[in-house]
Amino acid sequence: MKKTFVYTGIIAAFAIIALIIFSNLTERKDKLSLFTESYRGKFEITINTAGELIAEKSVDILGPEIAQRSRDIRASNITIQDLIPEGTVVEKGDYIATLDRTQYANNLTDMYERLETFKTNFEVRLLDTSVILNDLRNDIKNQRFNVSEAAMTLRNSQYESPSIIRQAEINLDQAQRLLGQKEKYYTLRVAQLERDINITKIRLSRVTRSIEELEDLIASFTITAPSTGMVIYKRDRRGNKRKVGSMISAFDRAVATLPDLSTLMSGIYINEIYVSKVKSGQKVDIKVDAFPDRQYKGTVVNVANIGEVLPNSDSKMFEASIKIDGTDPELRPSMTTDNKIYIKTFDDVVYIPLDCVRTGADSIPVVYTKHGVKQVVIPGESNDKFVVIEQGLEEGTMLYIRMPEKPEKFKLAGEELIPLIKERLKTRNNNYESNTIATGNVTENSDFS
Repeated sequence: MKKTFVYTGIIAAFAIIALIIFSNLTERKDKLSLFTESYRGKFEITINTAGELIAEKSVDILGPEIAQRSRDIRASNITIQDLIPEGTVVEKGDYIATLDRTQYANNLTDMYERLETFKTNFEVRLLDTSVILNDLRNDIKNQRFNVSEAAMTLRNSQYESPSIIRQAEINLDQAQRLLGQKEKYYTLRVAQLERDINITKIRLSRVTRSIEELEDLIASFTITAPSTGMVIYKRDRRGNKRKVGSMISAFDRAVATLPDLSTLMSGIYINEIYVSKVKSGQKVDIKVDAFPDRQYKGTVVNVANIGEVLPNSDSKMFEASIKIDGTDPELRPSMTTDNKIYIKTFDDVVYIPLDCVRTGADSIPVVYTKHGVKQVVIPGESNDKFVVIEQGLEEGTMLYIRMPEKPEKFKLAGEELIPLIKERLKTRNNNYESNTIATGNVTENSDFS
C-alpha cells in the first residue's frame, strides 16, 4: 500500500512539473508572437496574378471562306464535327478537323434539282424556238409566193380596164407590205427568242457555277494544317476553347492555331484596382506550374486600355501580356503560370509589418515598442504585408504586432513629426477634393502614398 502511494506521488509530481514547463513554453511563445522587429533592406512592391502561356506569334488554322462566295451560298455558323487532340504536332497538309457539312450538302442537292429543271426548260425552250421560227419562215415563204402571184396578176392586167389594173396594184402593194411586216416580225421574234435563250443559258451557267463552288466549299470542310507546328485550340471571345461541337462563323473562322514556340508570352488579367500600377517595361518573375523548380524572367509589354467582365468575376479585368525572356523547348502554350510583377523596388529602407501601425481618430500613425514607447512614424509605400517607414523608426526596434494592454501608459515619442504628417494630410485632402470636383468621382485614398 505504501509503495502505491509513493508511485502515485511521483507520477503526480512529474505531471505538475510537465504542466509548469508546458505553461512556461506556451507563455513564452505567446510573448514572442506579440512582437516583431523593424527590418532594413530591399523592399519590393509586387502584384501576383495567375496567367497562361500563349505564343507571341501564331498561324490560325481557318475554316472555309464563305462570305466572299456566290449569292446562292449563304454564310452561316458551322459546327466542328471532329478535331484532333490539342498538343498534336503536325506537318503541313496533315489532317486537323472536319466541319459539319449537312446544311450545305442539302443545299447542293437542291441545286442539282434546280440544274436538272433548268436543263429541261432549256431543251424545251430550244425545241419551241425551232418550231416557232420554222413556222415564221414558212409563213414568209408563202407570203413571197403571194407577192409573186400579185405581181404576175398586175402584169397580166395591162390590157384590162383601169379599175382592174388599180385593184391589181393595190393587191400587190398589200402583199408586199404584209411580206415586210412578216420579215420584220421574224427578225424581232428571233431577237426575242435569242434573248430568252441567253437568259436561260445565264441561269443555267449560274446554277452550274454555284454547284461547282458549293462542291469546292464542301471539300474544304476537311481542314488541313497550313504549316508545321503544334495544334492549340482557339479561344472564342468568351475565353472558351473551341472543340468538337463548337461553332465557327464567317467572321471568325479560326478552328485552332499553330503557335510559334520560339517566343512565348504569359497572358494575364489584372483587376481594375491594380491596373493603374502596371506599366509596360516592368520586370516580372514567372513560374510555370508544370515545372515548379524553374523560374523565368519576363517583361510587361502591353496592358489593355479597356476592361471586361470575365465569367465568375464582378469587377472589370484588364488583359495584359508578359514577354518571357529566352526560350525553353519544354514550355507549351496553355500551361498555367504564376506571375510576380515588380511595381517598385527600394534598395535600402526600414520596413515593418502593416499590423504594427495604428492610427487613431487624429489620423496620426504610431507604433508601440517593446520598451514602452508610443512612437509617431511617417509611413511610405506598402505592399500586401509590409510598409516602409520613412521617418520615426530605426532598424531592429522590437514592436508590438497587436495592440498592447494599457496603451495609455506608453510614453509618446516623435512629436516633432506630427506637423509634417498634418501637412501631408492637408495636401492629400485638397488634392482629393480637387479631383472629386473635376471628375465627379469619389475614389478611395490611403492616408500616405
